[in-house]
Amino acid sequence: MAESLAPVKIGVLDDTPSPGMNRETFDRVARLAFGDVSRRFARPVEFVFERVDGLPWGSAKALEDGYRALVDAGVIAIIGPAMGDDATVATELADRAEMPTINWAGTERGRSDFMFHLQIGSHEDEPLLLARYLVDHSLRNVAVVVERAVIGQRYGRFFEEACDALEIDISTRLSSTPGETDFGPTLTALEKSNADAIVFLGLGHTHPPIAEGLRALGHPGPWLTNSYGMFGWTSPESAAALDGWIYVDQVSDRNPAFRSVAERLGVSLEKGPISVFFLVELLRLIAEGLARAPELTRRGVRDGLERIKPLPSALGAPGTFAGFGHFERGALKGPYLVLRRWQDGRSLEVD
Repeated sequence: MAESLAPVKIGVLDDTPSPGMNRETFDRVARLAFGDVSRRFARPVEFVFERVDGLPWGSAKALEDGYRALVDAGVIAIIGPAMGDDATVATELADRAEMPTINWAGTERGRSDFMFHLQIGSHEDEPLLLARYLVDHSLRNVAVVVERAVIGQRYGRFFEEACDALEIDISTRLSSTPGETDFGPTLTALEKSNADAIVFLGLGHTHPPIAEGLRALGHPGPWLTNSYGMFGWTSPESAAALDGWIYVDQVSDRNPAFRSVAERLGVSLEKGPISVFFLVELLRLIAEGLARAPELTRRGVRDGLERIKPLPSALGAPGTFAGFGHFERGALKGPYLVLRRWQDGRSLEVD
């Protein structure tokens, strides 16, 4: 009977860096997520993809055009975007179209009536986690390098507020600009700061030369950064560039839900890809939203998403849950951010 029904169309707004998300991985995870709700939702699902070069590398217009193309294609919900700058643009589009949308970006500004948010990192929460680590290790005098870009500046503002609340002294404040080539003055200032720790905040455009320079100077650290450090999972070269850095991540092999997903999909921290675990949560949320929707309309899917009450999440430390509610648009609850350190090509969880 289900085979005779027209498929429900779900849009995927893919603004991840070129060449975009791995379709084979996406399909594997989608089969898992919708297989888990098959008893409650047996309707066929068709994913409609729009690959866009949005912000910060491309343009807001590309993002807007891609979103409208999905609306015109007749989808009743959209997954994406993944970049924080794009999420803020798409939020207005979602409300205007009354289209339930789940972004998987790092800013809570991507939340509204129709825009739901699966936190992949957090411009607002990560700084407090880093500041608490500094306090717990009696590192009260820090030097901070903030990238001159929207994401870096937002991290910087929230980090300053966290340091002020926890009585941490930011004795040296420096900025770095994407495209910059001479980091000599920055490295000299960091060396002379005599700070207890160095913190880098941003999307990471300027991080590799700064990290390389600190190693060349024999700087002892500790060095901390935000979830930019998750790029270390993408290649051995990226992991090497981040060697020695403590950073914010969202995977913990102490989490039983993480281990269950890893076993079912045959992946691990060693074998990867780590992006699987983010897709698992993203696709599980849309599958649960459809399964709980009172009717298969845009408003019906929005209501279905609001009915997802916290489920154990594969992301974060043990005790992390995912769900939504009426006027509740942030999916992850609990200790969803985890500190890890890159060391000799491996990511190790920090106690």
